[in-house]
Amino acid sequence: MDRVQAMQVFLRVVESRSFVRAAETLGLPASSVTGIIKRLEKHLQTRLLNRSTRNLSLTPEGERYFHRCREILDLIADTEAGLQGSSERPQGRLRVDMPGGIAHAVILPRLPQFQQRYPDIYLMIGVNDRQVDLIQEGVDCVVRTGSLEDSTLVARRLGELRWITCAAPTYLAEHGVPATLEDLPGHRAVHYFSSTMRRGSELHFIDEGVNVAVSLPGTAAVNETGLYIELGLAGHGLMQLAEILVSGHLRTGALVEVLADRRPAPVPVSLLYPHQRFLSPAMRAFTDWTAGLF
Repeated sequence: MDRVQAMQVFLRVVESRSFVRAAETLGLPASSVTGIIKRLEKHLQTRLLNRSTRNLSLTPEGERYFHRCREILDLIADTEAGLQGSSERPQGRLRVDMPGGIAHAVILPRLPQFQQRYPDIYLMIGVNDRQVDLIQEGVDCVVRTGSLEDSTLVARRLGELRWITCAAPTYLAEHGVPATLEDLPGHRAVHYFSSTMRRGSELHFIDEGVNVAVSLPGTAAVNETGLYIELGLAGHGLMQLAEILVSGHLRTGALVEVLADRRPAPVPVSLLYPHQRFLSPAMRAFTDWTAGLF
């Protein structure tokens, strides 16, 4: 029995909480994954997993073995990565996921630079605003905005996005330019929602050091950044979003910032990936390059 492979399979089963999903992400038949775990338990002479038709959980012995396996595989990965990095160019297929706004405004315009520097890396870029499950969906790393929930993922802080309030000149000509928060009644906003957050009718500001939420009516809510911007450009109301996403429209005057002295708090941007054992030279290259952009 290949004990290193058995450890890798065991960790993937635990993290994905499913023999079938583990097999899919490892590119192995489900029967092979099941057989490897059975042989591992026989070799260790102890049960590692409690199995039922719907649930999969660690035994006390399995939990201890899980943490030790992770330490061992981390050490192997770090050792190999150090050797490979000195003699090989990063290469291979890399699946990354990120919000649409960051993809269009930050990553894609600079993608030729990445391809020139790392010609042997094949990027698969998924674009959406939902929170993907990296282990279950086979994603190598994700870019996320906002505060992070506790998880087993490794988080690398990339920087912050400055948020602004803006609108089209046609909208401001009709409804007036708000100079203070007291001017907002009578205005409307473009609303945004997602699977993990419902911004709804609220716009957020910092007024004299205090966070203030102001609820405004609107005519539509969308869950895609490009469409959100299009509605703002068409004069449907005030918008709040990262300045970098509309910097071109601000330069041309297609959008105008308002309440600049009461900007909302900056939003943190982080890159998340599974534990260090998955950090291949290709993913190290992408994470370092992305951090450099921010």
